[in-house]
Amino acid sequence: MSKIKIPVFLSAVLLISVPVFAVEQIDPQSQVATIDKVVAVVNDDVITRHELDERVRTVVGQLQKQGTPLPEQSVLEKQILERMIADMLQAQYAKESGVRVDDTQLDVAMTRIAQQNKFATLAEFLAKLEAEGVNIKKFREEIRAEIVSTRLREREVESKLVISDTEVDNYLANKSKMGLANEEYHLAHILVVVPEQASADKIRAARERADHALAQLAGGADFAQVAAGTSDAKDALKGGDLGWRPTDRIPPLFMDELKTLKPGQNTAVLRSPSGFHILKLVEKRSGSAPVVITQTHARHILIKTSEIVTPAEAKKRILEIKQRIDGGADFAEQAKRYSQDGSAQQGGDLDWLSPGQTVPEFEEELNKLKVGEIGMVETQFGWHLIQVLARRNADVSEQQKRQQARASIGSFKSEELYQDWLRQLRDRAFVEYHLDDEQK
Repeated sequence: MSKIKIPVFLSAVLLISVPVFAVEQIDPQSQVATIDKVVAVVNDDVITRHELDERVRTVVGQLQKQGTPLPEQSVLEKQILERMIADMLQAQYAKESGVRVDDTQLDVAMTRIAQQNKFATLAEFLAKLEAEGVNIKKFREEIRAEIVSTRLREREVESKLVISDTEVDNYLANKSKMGLANEEYHLAHILVVVPEQASADKIRAARERADHALAQLAGGADFAQVAAGTSDAKDALKGGDLGWRPTDRIPPLFMDELKTLKPGQNTAVLRSPSGFHILKLVEKRSGSAPVVITQTHARHILIKTSEIVTPAEAKKRILEIKQRIDGGADFAEQAKRYSQDGSAQQGGDLDWLSPGQTVPEFEEELNKLKVGEIGMVETQFGWHLIQVLARRNADVSEQQKRQQARASIGSFKSEELYQDWLRQLRDRAFVEYHLDDEQK
């Protein structure tokens, strides 16, 4: 089982004290006046002024709670509209290619979110959100869209990632040469995307946007405010905050610049294949990577969920397999016969697993089991039967270092590939703007 990134939606709503999807009540008369105005045409769909205003109110509320100064209204509207267009294009592509999330799968995901927020039931969680002014129907659709986006990214990007041994060798050599193995950086960034095969004029226009943002920063403007008004990155409306990152998750191009900065300073405009960047070093600290880790030798059987196999049906099949094993059937033989994972031919053997190497739900169940015990768990892939074969404490070996290096390379390569894919999606689309029409 390969490591899969935690879906975005799980981190987007972990703290219900800041309801991301709360929508203010608006005057019915003003709604009637604006609901039919079209601000953008995206292939065969449209985005209305009412939808844009609703999203703007939500984003403004988020920025105010974060204490981020607001960009100019027109700048913020254009930034949010671009995000809505990107979201709509992904939703259209998902529909065309058959990627969907049914209500049962959505309920499973929302129950997981409720549990992470320490609620006993999904009903209690939804009641709390509703009490805080969250539109539950809209909330559900936002979560559904995030799951679809995550599945698209897994299919269109993650599955196509190739990381060679040479890349790993070079990465480890550069890391050792820089002597920054145990440092972590809290970063914020601004990204101005350059479309694939962009003309010289488009590249020049993107550079001018980046230079303008840098000039604003040099004039004393707040970084988060400039990011919210300029950056094309998904985290722009969070002030461009990337959080804490170890050096092995920062591309060498950026690391060369960051290591010369003091906290509070930002880089000049940097060029990468995805566009122009400005990074800010918020804070720096010594890392605390463990020298010894606990590894678990495990095997599993997976029954995948799909358009045909519902979660209930997958669970039923796993229970039947478990009953046979409990009755004396060999786990490895059952895995070879029924498991729908790549490990099936090895009897479901996953070898020695390190913390963070599997999806969170799988790892949580794994950690509960004693050696020899068998457990069941549902993840985004389907239903698993897991057996722990052994545990050990191990020093971080050369193999472990290479695994960590491979994961780090994959992290930033994945983001570059994802941005490339979004640009290709946009290049193939018909997009017509009407936002400026209102100002004429």
